[in-house]
Amino acid sequence: MSGMGDGYVGTAQDAVRIRRLEKQREAERQKIQELKTKSASEKGQPGLLQFGSSTSEILETAFKKETVGLVTREQYVEKRVNIRNKIEEEEKEKLQKLQQEEEELQLQKRKKRKIKGSSRLSFAEDIEDGSEEEDAENKSSDATRVWCGRLGKDPTVETSFLPDSEREAEEQAERERLRKQWLVEQDKIRNEPLQITYSYWDGTGHRKVLQVRKGDKIGDFLRAVQQQLAPEFREVRTTSVENLLYVKEDLIIPHQHSFYELIVNKARGKSGPLFHFDVHEDVRTIADATIEKDESHAGKVVERHWYEKNKHIFPASRWEIYDPTKKWERYTIHGD
Repeated sequence: MSGMGDGYVGTAQDAVRIRRLEKQREAERQKIQELKTKSASEKGQPGLLQFGSSTSEILETAFKKETVGLVTREQYVEKRVNIRNKIEEEEKEKLQKLQQEEEELQLQKRKKRKIKGSSRLSFAEDIEDGSEEEDAENKSSDATRVWCGRLGKDPTVETSFLPDSEREAEEQAERERLRKQWLVEQDKIRNEPLQITYSYWDGTGHRKVLQVRKGDKIGDFLRAVQQQLAPEFREVRTTSVENLLYVKEDLIIPHQHSFYELIVNKARGKSGPLFHFDVHEDVRTIADATIEKDESHAGKVVERHWYEKNKHIFPASRWEIYDPTKKWERYTIHGD
């Protein structure tokens, strides 16, 4: 190779680059030679454009050659007009030719871009001339970036686990709608009537029935009980609501709890469920200790002074404060 010694040893990329440069030089030499040949052939022709001459100079040169000797005024004007028209037509043809070549070049570029764009997920060779040499030269640095840029999305891949702001907004709106719907339903449940069978306990039972709402608290219930019992029991009439206790299934229910909480949480006591407020017994033909008893007892309303004085005596000795975190696995035998 020219410009290289016998002892030089280059890489494959150097060899490719040298071959490409030699081809470019050869193409430039051919173009220069063609221009020289074309320029030589056009010399002496008055009707053709010459390199480096303006339109006015060409027009004057051609006109002088056509008007050698004596000519009439009409011939003078006619020849000048003819020469000018001929030169303008040649310039127009050359301009149209250049525009046509430019359009063809742009069309070829668009076709190449279209071919490259349609060959996604394909490792086919480039259609451009000399693409093999360019790929070999840039293989070490650009191959990964070029082919990664051609990869497209696979519509069959599962993408539901990826973040999606629009989907998350829809899910959040749906959760909010369900939350509001649940709150409306719970308010409806709280306003439902609830009939409670209870027994005022002063050593003996006095069974009564009272209707409240499921959302009422135990304190509200005891206030209604006091109003119901006041005409009949003097000690209830003279005491306050805070001194009345509600005992259900051997558990003393604090005033701040509501019947709704007991029902929704399926609360259980030592001797039966805390979410049933009627009275029914467990009627079975065969006793089975592995099956939980289904029976409900009337809750007791007692005056706190009586409880403090008799809490060491049955049944008050079995009573204890209700604890929502404490679970009762089986119901024990209830003594009424």
